[in-house]
Amino acid sequence: MTDTITRFYQEQLPDGRLQHNILTTSCPFCKEKQTKDTGSLIVFLNRASYFHGYFRCSKRCVPGGFPLHFGRLKKLPLNQVPGYDPDRDYGMHLIDYPAKNINSDILGFMEKMTDRLVDRFMALGVGMDVLKEMKVGFNGRYLVYPYIQNDGNCYSARCVHPDKPEDTFWYGNEDFYRPPHTLWNSSDIECCENGSLAITEGEENLLILKQLGLPCISLPVIGELELLDPERLQWLSTLFLFVNHNPESEAAARLFAERVGYKIRIVHWPEESPNKYAITDLARDKGDAFGATAFAMIKSARSFSPFGSPEHEHLRFIEQLQLESADGFASMQSNFPDLNHALDGIHGINIMGGIPKAGKSNFFIQIASDMAAKEIPVIYYDFENGRQKLYMRTLSRLSRLTTERIKSGDLNDKEQQRLQQAQQKLKNMLPWFRVVNERRLSPELMRRHIDFLRHETRSEYTLVVIDSLHKLPFKDLSKRRTGINAWLRQLEAIRDELGVSFLVISELSRATNGQYDKQPHMGSFKGSGDIEYSADNAMILLPRWNPFDTTPPEKRLNDLWLVASREKSPGLIASYRLDFPYWGFVEEKNSVERKE
Repeated sequence: MTDTITRFYQEQLPDGRLQHNILTTSCPFCKEKQTKDTGSLIVFLNRASYFHGYFRCSKRCVPGGFPLHFGRLKKLPLNQVPGYDPDRDYGMHLIDYPAKNINSDILGFMEKMTDRLVDRFMALGVGMDVLKEMKVGFNGRYLVYPYIQNDGNCYSARCVHPDKPEDTFWYGNEDFYRPPHTLWNSSDIECCENGSLAITEGEENLLILKQLGLPCISLPVIGELELLDPERLQWLSTLFLFVNHNPESEAAARLFAERVGYKIRIVHWPEESPNKYAITDLARDKGDAFGATAFAMIKSARSFSPFGSPEHEHLRFIEQLQLESADGFASMQSNFPDLNHALDGIHGINIMGGIPKAGKSNFFIQIASDMAAKEIPVIYYDFENGRQKLYMRTLSRLSRLTTERIKSGDLNDKEQQRLQQAQQKLKNMLPWFRVVNERRLSPELMRRHIDFLRHETRSEYTLVVIDSLHKLPFKDLSKRRTGINAWLRQLEAIRDELGVSFLVISELSRATNGQYDKQPHMGSFKGSGDIEYSADNAMILLPRWNPFDTTPPEKRLNDLWLVASREKSPGLIASYRLDFPYWGFVEEKNSVERKE
């Protein structure tokens, strides 16, 4: 089905011949100007191209452009032209131009162009037709590039030494030596309304692209790109930034792209291109093949998009899939088999709530230290117990000695041997087990901690334990709920960007009667409505025992419930017996079946 732009040109150029998405006919504008030789009007009508609807005359009798420019040249009612918008305000950049110009000077400079300079341009692929169209001249020592303004007159020109491009000066009205007047061939902006335009640096680069038939504007130096007002380009659909291959130019292009946004497509140089390589160098080196090379680079130009490229996304997905199939991902397991089975390993954000003194910290300390002993990097953010208590309880569990016995120093030979072995185990795990008590913790600092530990241990995965969510630093303590939710969103971002697993302790809220619910559910978590959305797994640790009963501590059981999960069905995970007095837990075998 014919699109509106193709149909428009076919109606306006009924004698045109459409072949391979190119419409060709004798140029109506050459006929109007009664030029000696009538050129061909070429219209590009490939709907998949960013230059769909662009026309130009082979004799360059008028500047090329898109449908609205064609309509203005033909003096058509613009409401009959595709893309016309009656609400557009074109007056915002109107300038009160001076009465005096240097038009006659420019004509004089054009007459002074020498054969040597013409041959020099020919070596770059630039012919006399483009030099005349752009009114390039010579003052006897310097090339003269006239900066013609939107009123069709020239008030300033930049003079550039042909052999020393760094040797330049401006000629004419000093008010036009600086932006916004220092945009060469700025008339192409209006000609390309609703279409595409290339932006480059330096006059010679523009001449080369013009010779290819591309609409183009250029800045005298790349530093002026930051001064280019994006509003001047607001009616253009796509902008190709084709700058030189050097750090300064490419950095300026990226900064400009950030300001303008989705319209920008940055032309990237081949990896083998030398540093400080320019379009002029490419034209000189490629010769007749330059056109094909340049168009291929423009075609492959990448948009400055807020999204990753489809190729990048696919590669990222495959890499992650390979990582999850590797040993590192599978090794993210605790020493509790039922817990591993219920959660499919320790991955994502796992939040566990529990009543005070139920053993939440000890439960996660045990998991964290066991994983660190398997050389899995662990960062334990402790805001509850202190580093010394954490190490002491770990040492007690490893040595099977009470903390009191360890502190007393009154040990028999077997106990002393167990203690020494446990101390060695603790020492060996510490490179992978980092305890942080930093009260000024921030998401940025957490990222640095993770990056450092991953680099030091050369590991793809890291476990982060937070004890507890409600003790994380907030800027405003009166807005605790907002602060918790903000932290949860940061944890989600870190999980996704760095592949980090989290174990997070949360407090539970009390019912109206001041008691904790005996039936676990998502509403039990305190101070955040985002837990159910942020957590990959939400768990609650509930004791089966009463603190005032006479049950011996070593026989007390806690039930761990999965109350919400992205991947798994909620239910009882397992029952855990207190490993009293060694600050640990023992997972009861077949505890789920027994409970049921």
